[in-house]
Amino acid sequence: MQSKNKTLVRAMDVLQLFVGHPKLTLNQMTALCGIPKTSVHRMVHSLEEMGLLTKESDGAYRLGLLFLHYGQLVAERLDIRHAALGVMRGLRDEIGEAVHLVMREGKECIYIEKLDTDQPVRLFTKIGRKAPLYAGASSRVILAFLPEEERERYLADTELAVIGTGTITDKTKLRHALQQCRQSGYSFSRAELENYTAELSAPVFNYTGGIAAALSIAGLEVRFDDRSIPELAERLKRAAAELSYELGWNGSLTS
Repeated sequence: MQSKNKTLVRAMDVLQLFVGHPKLTLNQMTALCGIPKTSVHRMVHSLEEMGLLTKESDGAYRLGLLFLHYGQLVAERLDIRHAALGVMRGLRDEIGEAVHLVMREGKECIYIEKLDTDQPVRLFTKIGRKAPLYAGASSRVILAFLPEEERERYLADTELAVIGTGTITDKTKLRHALQQCRQSGYSFSRAELENYTAELSAPVFNYTGGIAAALSIAGLEVRFDDRSIPELAERLKRAAAELSYELGWNGSLTS
């Protein structure tokens, strides 16, 4: 474990050099960081394979485009969390259930913000929790509004495993649920990620009309009866639309 930590620290030392230098050769990196050239060569090769460094035609290296991708993700998530908090507070106070903000991360979704409720018995969801895109209302909202080709590729490549008693594991049923979500503008799940819980979720769109996040209310299943769902869904959709407009959405969707 210590050797791994040492290697990681050395790799970060190499990357840190690029804060003050747009381009560096292997010799320059070796001279600046004081690490043996053979070690620098190995680390730079690994960093290049991972997309963290890019080698140019003159043999020098610069930071890879992967940093731009990470930077955009961080900026987007910070911006959307900041924009969402007011909407989330209003929704939480109006409905009295926990409110979640969820974004996609590869083949999963990740909970990036949560406002709890004052209910004596509550659903505990940690920020940073992940779930597969096929399970749970928020995941399904994100999957439903992905471009069709991307959505179908995910469905073809993914095995649907049981997580909770209500998890959908039949792809025909899942496709039907996704279609219903696109038509109604919301998704509802019972016991898909945790037994005895329910989640109601609506899409949040960005300025391009693409799916940016999912906004949801969640709690114990007994508090979500069938008669209350339509009204709760309309309140949730209004809040999600408000957040979408704050992100620059003009009301239209990408195809």
